[in-house]
Amino acid sequence: MVSLSSTVESISLGGVNCYLLKEGENYFLVDAGFSSRRAELDKRLESAGCRRGDLKLIILTHGDLDHCGNAAFLRNKYGPLIAMHRDDAEMVESGDISVHRKARPDRVTLSFRAIRLLAPLFLKPGQFETFKPDILLEDGQGLAGFGLNAEVVSIPGHSTGSIGILTADGDLFCGDLLRHVLGNPGFPMIDDMAAARTSIDKLRKLDIKKVYPGHGTPFTMDTVRV
Repeated sequence: MVSLSSTVESISLGGVNCYLLKEGENYFLVDAGFSSRRAELDKRLESAGCRRGDLKLIILTHGDLDHCGNAAFLRNKYGPLIAMHRDDAEMVESGDISVHRKARPDRVTLSFRAIRLLAPLFLKPGQFETFKPDILLEDGQGLAGFGLNAEVVSIPGHSTGSIGILTADGDLFCGDLLRHVLGNPGFPMIDDMAAARTSIDKLRKLDIKKVYPGHGTPFTMDTVRV
């Protein structure tokens, strides 16, 4: 577990990042990783001091199974609410990540195609637990009522219901709109390129100090060249 600040911890699970935020005695989790890495995630939450009743909210940046795989399990064990954008909710309710996506995405790189071929190593058929989100989030929605000093930023592109979470400290958790693995931040699978560019332009106008992606390492918005 890598410490990012006094209130944010990064948990990397097979190349997928989850972020554990703490305000006071309460914990909040951004994304939930592959179900195949459940034991590791559970262990890391416990080692952070998170017990049943302490985890108040799981916020899913989008509906892909590598980001939602442990949400139902964690809700049962720790008792949090699960929140995500309404446009990706059908993905987790059905287990079908193609919902509201084009048959042919605007951008799919060779590296992403290779990742998709390897995906069965991390997620076997029937392993994903479908679930119904407790809260359907909207653009601009504040999360202070749940105890988190942050707001929702709608950033479609990778999926229709992709969201970012922007804290009052200027930390943005951007899901899969952008990643930072090698070179300039970008992402190898964009469903709607026009929407993605609009989302990135939107982020450039916000007071963001650091971006924490779903894959790769943190970066600043001035390094984005998309």
